[in-house]
Amino acid sequence: MEKAMAYQQRLTVHLQECDLRMQAVELDSLEEPVERGFQPYKGSREIHNILGGLWKSVVKPILEALAITRAKPSSNTELPRIWWCPTGPLAFLPLHAAGTYSGSNSETLLEYAVSSYTPTITSLTNRLKNNSAINADVSGLFLTCQPKPPNINAPAISGTTTEVKSVYDLAIKHGVRTQIIEGDALTVQEALKCMENFSSIHLACHALQDQQEPLKSRFLFHDGPLTLSNIMQKNLKNADLAFLSACQTSTGEEKLSEEAVHLAAGMLAAGYCQVVATMWAIGDRHAPEVAKDFYEYLLAHQNGSGFDGSQSAYALHYAIQKLRQRLDDNSSDSLLAWIPYVHFGL
Repeated sequence: MEKAMAYQQRLTVHLQECDLRMQAVELDSLEEPVERGFQPYKGSREIHNILGGLWKSVVKPILEALAITRAKPSSNTELPRIWWCPTGPLAFLPLHAAGTYSGSNSETLLEYAVSSYTPTITSLTNRLKNNSAINADVSGLFLTCQPKPPNINAPAISGTTTEVKSVYDLAIKHGVRTQIIEGDALTVQEALKCMENFSSIHLACHALQDQQEPLKSRFLFHDGPLTLSNIMQKNLKNADLAFLSACQTSTGEEKLSEEAVHLAAGMLAAGYCQVVATMWAIGDRHAPEVAKDFYEYLLAHQNGSGFDGSQSAYALHYAIQKLRQRLDDNSSDSLLAWIPYVHFGL
């Protein structure tokens, strides 16, 4: 546990140096910067050291105990899945990215398994027991982008417009029931109604977490805040997939880490079976590409009619591997670009 605390502290400092972790913001003050993009940080190998330590001390021993072996590069065999349920300082560390990323003996978890997270074991087992078919009338995908909501001191995230348009075009091409509403054309109440009318959602926007009152954590819309409390009050009995393309949607509060207080866990509690979220700020340049690759895989692996998010863990794994190929190196900047993407739930 002492090692985990040290890694967590070092990662926090490193992310702050890279201008990646958002600072805490009071909910009655939206004048603080809440950025989706990030600033490159050259020269440090701190992230390599942390990932290597996690690999040696935590992840590799677990793989060995489970007798999970490394997949061959040419193998078409489906990788096994691992659900991580970290507590304490481990809840803040990217176990899914553990590995050594330099030298001739590079070895990473990505070559062994597809990772997901769960806030608690109970939430996962209950979801497995109660997983039922989605009503065909609401099966589909709702998308929105909120590139420049008013009253916050943050740069416009113009890439969100490209992101949702490319996903919308893909979904239409595959015959998926789809709706897109952008910017100030969407009110908070309309968004909540769309969540009831569509089994899956894609939110490309700024987000804000409140560590003091987690249910007031919010997605920032032109019309105002869409809070976690608003969402959890709805009867989302057909909720399937939520893709949260926003900053820091899966980082909990350290003092409450065993309760997994973050937007991703909140969306699971609201009824969504699987959630794609981020641990820290994501690049506005890379986010549209990751989303497009994610949905290309998902739409090519549908089970039956309607829109099905059950392969979302594999879809994210595929999209991240594609991003890594484009980045074409294991520099600190490249690692920090893809590591924040995480999968929660089934």
